[in-house]
Amino acid sequence: MSNHKSGNPTSRREALRRIGNGFGMMAFAGMVNQSVAKAEGLVDGNGKPMGAAKLDHPQRVKRVIFLFMNGGLSTIDSFDPKPMLDKYDGKPLPGAQVKTERGTGELMRSPFKFKKYGQCGMDISELWPHLGEVADDIAWVRSVHTEIPNHEPSCLMMNTGGNQAGRPSIGAWLTYGLGTENQNLPGYVVLCPDVPTTVGPPLWSNGFLPPVNQGTFISSKVNTPADEPPPEMLMKDKDGKEIPAKVVVEKAFDPKKLVSYVNNPKFELTEQRRELDLLQKIEKLRVKRDGDDPQVEATLSSMETAFRMQTEAPTVFDIRKESEATQKLYGPGSTARGALTAVRLVEKGVRMVQVYYAKGDPWDAHGDIMAHKVNAKNSDQPFAAVLKDLKSRGLWKDTLVVCGSEFGRTPVREVGGGGGQVKKGRDHNPFGFTMWLAGGAIKGGTIHGATDDFGFKAVEKPVHVHDIHATILYLMGIDHTKLTYRYSGRDFRLTDVSGEVLHSIIA
Repeated sequence: MSNHKSGNPTSRREALRRIGNGFGMMAFAGMVNQSVAKAEGLVDGNGKPMGAAKLDHPQRVKRVIFLFMNGGLSTIDSFDPKPMLDKYDGKPLPGAQVKTERGTGELMRSPFKFKKYGQCGMDISELWPHLGEVADDIAWVRSVHTEIPNHEPSCLMMNTGGNQAGRPSIGAWLTYGLGTENQNLPGYVVLCPDVPTTVGPPLWSNGFLPPVNQGTFISSKVNTPADEPPPEMLMKDKDGKEIPAKVVVEKAFDPKKLVSYVNNPKFELTEQRRELDLLQKIEKLRVKRDGDDPQVEATLSSMETAFRMQTEAPTVFDIRKESEATQKLYGPGSTARGALTAVRLVEKGVRMVQVYYAKGDPWDAHGDIMAHKVNAKNSDQPFAAVLKDLKSRGLWKDTLVVCGSEFGRTPVREVGGGGGQVKKGRDHNPFGFTMWLAGGAIKGGTIHGATDDFGFKAVEKPVHVHDIHATILYLMGIDHTKLTYRYSGRDFRLTDVSGEVLHSIIA
């Protein structure tokens, strides 16, 4: 941070504090980062990093939606069927025992039926029939692997390219390299009903990058007494009359509550505008006397951004503005709401949106793999809807959709965790699992790589998480080896010291 003239900081800061409180201090604190970045010369007036206009490659996509199934989806029960599991069900895995997080037992066949979808002949289980309908739009990468078989470091690797907290997230790198296209909304948004996993904010942190690049977390749950009630359920309205519960919920929903920290409950917009104009006049008088103070200018600019967000943010988060057909396309539930909101956000120019499934590690099926039925039912239709909706809005060509978990699950039965009972679940498996990518820049219907006969390890065309990140950056027009930031005596990058672009899945 450069040195600035002090002027009369006590009175200025006190005035800013008193007036700024009316704009919501969370918004104030979050948006000041962008203004400081402008004042420090890190970004220009449009939010784009200085000197970042020249891309390393032709930019194939402008925005990213990352659908994240936190907890660990079992891809051998979803997208990677193994006939050998049926044949050797209940028998030991051949060869040496592979170290996973918990104790494991005999091989366990998948309880779900598979069928082939699309011209590509992709095998997809009965958990994902809607994704099967768009199988030819997707590149299926069946050979992803990472290092550590527990949630925290694997989630960090998938989101930041490192196994320890403190590294910038992929969305932070993207906004650092490319800026944002809408100054009234954050460039990087994270959606989840509640803060996901035991890691939380480090998954969307700016790390050592400028604070402006940190992701903005917004809850995707409806702030009402009943979320997605069944159609036949009745509730009483404010007059005591019984009407369908869905109508009560829709009437009670207030989109401003989703981003409440940018709304001023005390003053109308016209009053806030007068306050801001007064502050600007005071600051001009001070500048004339003492010279520029970038910190004060940054604070004023942050208030301007928070002011603008009050009008745009509630609108973009109100999915009721979508047609009934679009809402039916996504279906009910918080995952559907998050997926639809993600599309609405990227349509407004947000650079990256990440949609987490739910609080904690909901896909973590140690006890019974049948728990995947509920999670997949909540995810299948919305995920497919994202692809269909992007096409209908004209966003398919330059939007990238990425979907996956921090790791997969073992082909052997879970026996750890105490209790001594026989389990029907699977432990964590970082050695071989499936992710998928879609969009106009992706070669749909591609099936890349393979795991072994039992689905434990990636053996054909293995793909590290760094390779996924390198591919995302490449499609955004960035050479992953050149997007660096010098910190603590060395140049850091998202892909650390490795990473190869997956050209075979690029259209």
